[in-house]
Amino acid sequence: MTGHVVALCGGVGGAKLAHGLELALQPTELTIIVNTGDDFQHLGLSIAPDLDSVVYALAGLSDPDRGWGRRDETWTFMKALKGLGGESWFQLGDGDLALHVERSWRLAHGVSLSEVTAHLCRALAIATRVLPMSDDPVRTRVLTAEGWLDFQEYFVHRQCQPAVREFMFAGADRARAQPEALAALQRRDLRAIIMCPSNPFVSIEPILAVPGFRAAMGQSHAPVVAVTPIIGGKAVRGPAAKMMTELGLEVSAAAVARRYADIIRGFVIDQADPLPESLQGVRFFSAATLMNSTEDRLRLAHAVLQVADTLSATHP
Repeated sequence: MTGHVVALCGGVGGAKLAHGLELALQPTELTIIVNTGDDFQHLGLSIAPDLDSVVYALAGLSDPDRGWGRRDETWTFMKALKGLGGESWFQLGDGDLALHVERSWRLAHGVSLSEVTAHLCRALAIATRVLPMSDDPVRTRVLTAEGWLDFQEYFVHRQCQPAVREFMFAGADRARAQPEALAALQRRDLRAIIMCPSNPFVSIEPILAVPGFRAAMGQSHAPVVAVTPIIGGKAVRGPAAKMMTELGLEVSAAAVARRYADIIRGFVIDQADPLPESLQGVRFFSAATLMNSTEDRLRLAHAVLQVADTLSATHP
């Protein structure tokens, strides 16, 4: 089946499937909408971790071992900064630093985050359209047993140790959805909307909190398909499982599906897990969702697209 595909993503797992979709589709057939709730200012620089994870994955530059940052990175800057007593808790490699400096310089000169992202994609020979969810600032904050923390303070500096109570997306209610991203969700030739295997609380829900996105997805004629970030009761990467436990939720693919139940028609679980009990309006499908190689990413992308096409054929 032909048509346009929109992917919503954030984090390492999201970036991996975004790469798989890029391999499975033509550049003109895919739009990737990326979470910016993780963005923050550090050392005078504008850092956009999820955008960078996607850009590095599509450019073939992501580090295969750490899962974040650039491959073959060097750390001269961080060693020198630490030697000066500087803030060294957030690691910025030398090559990665160049991207942050370029973004920060352009933003300081009045260029929008969307335009900066497009420039970086052109510079790295990425033809697929990669869009921030908004050009307006939205910042994820985490209510913990110790009070409210900015996301990077919780995630990196505190290494997710404080127990989670609640999430807030500061500025989301005033933010404007990135116009091209919203238009992509409203295309007449839309084939599918894919919610990548990202942390639902801090990677997908910040996007859905920006006015316009949830409504556009709910009104779309194309099927919305989500992919589980939970396999065998554990998160593949990151703190999603820990967050679910602390919020009193079952750590399972089905629990993630229930959070999306008002907008999805299909949910892909890992083939190692049993199919959950039925959820009204949602069909469950099995696939190999663990992405340890480029071939895994492409295989999962094809499987998810097949799920979307099946849903379109049964409920056009």
